Amino acid sequence: MAHRLAVEAHKMSMHLPKHEMYEQGSQIRRASKSVSAQIVEGYCLRKHKNEFLLYLNRAYASAEETIEHLELLHETKSLTDENLYQQLRAEYEQLCGKLFRFIQAVSEGHELPRYLKEDGSTYAA
Repeated sequence: MAHRLAVEAHKMSMHLPKHEMYEQGSQIRRASKSVSAQIVEGYCLRKHKNEFLLYLNRAYASAEETIEHLELLHETKSLTDENLYQQLRAEYEQLCGKLFRFIQAVSEGHELPRYLKEDGSTYAA
């Protein structure tokens, strides 16, 4: 979901007025793409609960930041497509809810990845 929304936010940003392409357009592209990247990086470090949570919280923050950029673009009339704004905002709010619940679940019930539980080894050489 985070990856798909980043692609949609990127596409939307390419249709902003020229004066926004390198200001808010650049900001929303970076924030939206950061969400999925932080999730992936955290997942790769999931054997360390605190690291995993750090990256998931960063992903959550980037999703909230993306909502802020959407609001600014909408309120400044740079994003004029009302339906697109409403759709992206609703989906980012849904993503934030999912991330929040995922953070809670990891915080309360973190388990080592299966590859570490089976025989105590890491990846085969």
